[in-house]
Amino acid sequence: QLLGTVLIQVSERYAKEIEVQKEKVRSTILAAAGSNQVEKMCLIDAVQRLGVASHFEKEIDAQLEQIFAGESANTDYDLYTVALHFRLCRQRGYNVSCSTFEKFKDSSGKFKPAVASDPRGMLALYEASQLRVKGEDILDEALEFTTTHLESCELDLNPNFANQVKHALYQQLRKGIPRVEARHFLSVYEDDKSKNESLLKLAKLDFNFLQLLHKKELCEVSRWWKDLDFVSKLPYARDRMVECYFWTLGLYSEPRYSLGRIIVAKTVAMISVLDDTYDAYGTVEELQLFTDSVERWDISVINQLPEYMKPLYAALLGLYDGFEEEMTKQGKSYAACYAREHMKDLVKAYNTEAKWFLAGYLPRFDEYMDIASVTSTNFVLASACFLGMAEVATKEAYDWLRTKPKSLMACVTIGRLVDDIATYEVEKERGQLATGIECYMKEHDVSKEEAISEFKTRIEDAWKDLNEELMKPTSVSKHLVIRIMNLARLLDVTYKNFDDGYTHPEKVLKAHVLKLLVNPVDV
Repeated sequence: QLLGTVLIQVSERYAKEIEVQKEKVRSTILAAAGSNQVEKMCLIDAVQRLGVASHFEKEIDAQLEQIFAGESANTDYDLYTVALHFRLCRQRGYNVSCSTFEKFKDSSGKFKPAVASDPRGMLALYEASQLRVKGEDILDEALEFTTTHLESCELDLNPNFANQVKHALYQQLRKGIPRVEARHFLSVYEDDKSKNESLLKLAKLDFNFLQLLHKKELCEVSRWWKDLDFVSKLPYARDRMVECYFWTLGLYSEPRYSLGRIIVAKTVAMISVLDDTYDAYGTVEELQLFTDSVERWDISVINQLPEYMKPLYAALLGLYDGFEEEMTKQGKSYAACYAREHMKDLVKAYNTEAKWFLAGYLPRFDEYMDIASVTSTNFVLASACFLGMAEVATKEAYDWLRTKPKSLMACVTIGRLVDDIATYEVEKERGQLATGIECYMKEHDVSKEEAISEFKTRIEDAWKDLNEELMKPTSVSKHLVIRIMNLARLLDVTYKNFDDGYTHPEKVLKAHVLKLLVNPVDV
């Protein structure tokens, strides 16, 4: 309670100063409307990368519309400006043509030598190429070309720019968690000689303000987790509440999604315990009993379960009862019903995988993917995420989700195959036969290395599909589709370099948790 009081007092001080700086930055953005395109684009890029664009959505959208509708990438623009124009427009969903980069190629179809001698332009092209879709060969070539040359020139750059390049090569901007990338860019922008002081101050204040809010939410979900007492009741399960909450920050960090973060954090924690129960503890008979009980979704059947499963079953039903109560308050009781059905689907899929494992069954690859796409948990997480976006998550949006739209299936593919690569060796040691890699190897008579190479190709193709879907008109709010993109980003970061960062948070997530939830920035 004392911590909560202190957080509120500090937050109020931040909030007042944020309003002052917001008006200054808003004036700067509006004034930029009359400036040249390059200055305008650089300002918008800085606002977005610093993580404060949500304060100026209307102003930025209006200017990006002008940029897209007006002159396209001017023939006199240098590589940096052309690439920035392309990336900003595509990020907004405008389908600008990649042919704008043809002028940087020579008669033989290769990138001109001048491109390789322009590190700033190459970095911009590298970031722009990450928004490519299938069939855009020039952007595939650009990504390969810029990656190779940026890696080779990194040591020859000034320290500040070298740091930008090193980070960009480690974490692609398009695939990064926006909140994590904003924290990194704060340090970059602070060293920028042309920085806007009001914008920098706003970004710092906003970061710290949100961090305080996020700490408060983490305290709330941690109390909930402690009250469940799964650490002692289910000692086989991973104790990862902080990591579960961190995932919510990858989906949305703004104050208006506070309830959504609470919902998603609790959902991720529950999924984690269910996964461990099916993956490493329960017997065939126990798991079938639990699966049947979840399908019935009736607390009166709890006494049919083994003792250790009773608190898990009660907690699962209680969690979704709480979601339904909250959604009913908002006049959207149907939303919790959709979320519950996705959870039932997940439990049934977990049970199928457990049966495969215990029977030593190796399914066909397409049979494996039908089940493994569900156990990737993306369907459950997407529906839980939508619960926190009641203003745009209509009944039609949940119906859309149940149709398995292309954007969601791309995210599922990314999550499933990245996880399969990351956990293959551990699963093999456990005697798990029905892994994606084993299924693919047997069906196509290829080596492990060939299977992994194919998985990586499919992952990249799925990212291209996601990029394409975000440029298409859709029957649901773009804000919802962006959360699906953010799910894919979470997976890229959590399984960086195909390490299992969730099971072993010290490998990847710990550093991000410290930056986002522990250490404020100096104002």
